Amino acid sequence: MLSIGEIKGEFQAASVEELPELIKRYGEDQRSGVQQAVKSAGKKLAALEKELARIEALRVYEEKYGDCDFICGIDEAGRGPLAGPVVAGAVILPKNCRILYVNDSKQLTEKKREELYDVILEQAVSWGAGYASPERIDEINILQATYEAMREAVAKLDPQPDILLNDAVTIPGVGIRQIPIIKGDARSLTIGAASIIAKVTRDRLMREYDRIFPEYGFAANKGYGSAAHMEALKKYGLTPIHRRSFLKNIISDGKET
Repeated sequence: MLSIGEIKGEFQAASVEELPELIKRYGEDQRSGVQQAVKSAGKKLAALEKELARIEALRVYEEKYGDCDFICGIDEAGRGPLAGPVVAGAVILPKNCRILYVNDSKQLTEKKREELYDVILEQAVSWGAGYASPERIDEINILQATYEAMREAVAKLDPQPDILLNDAVTIPGVGIRQIPIIKGDARSLTIGAASIIAKVTRDRLMREYDRIFPEYGFAANKGYGSAAHMEALKKYGLTPIHRRSFLKNIISDGKET
């Protein structure tokens, strides 16, 4: 008979697909340590089933427009910060794609977003990221700059999509059929994937800016108006990546680092 430690080792080393067989094999073993391992494996399977059901629910729009060969999800990151660009993500996933744990990027930890970013890029038929600089945001306003970033992201796709699933907006100047979906990053698998691409891409940029302007804490606040960021603005003034149109009522001296 295997020891409790050996059996626990089997459970720990097993893939999710192997757990049902292990549960069946050791389900009658009454040793408490074994029963704990069996119970833990059962919880893992239940959590997996729940996640699979959630992902199926996120595919409702992908199924609805399943007659299209290439469905693109679009979302943005960075409309609200005081500094840095706005970034748009666009992604076409394969038919019947199911990437577990994709969600609105704001609902995920930074570690999970980074993990999913790699999986999405590995599985995507095509993906693109578009950018609008702080200067462009100041020039044409944040909404129009967001549209520009989205158009750039879509233009980078090859093949071009047959339909766009957008998070809430309709993008002007795009000839492709568009479906705006309110809170789409939490209701569509493809838009959720695009939100992760946009968020991770922008966060990485802000970490690079943090190396250039370490006083502002961009790696932590990503350009949003945290207390530390506001204090740094008062002390050091504006950087070249600050959005002056967002700060004209907050910083009046206009000095630049």
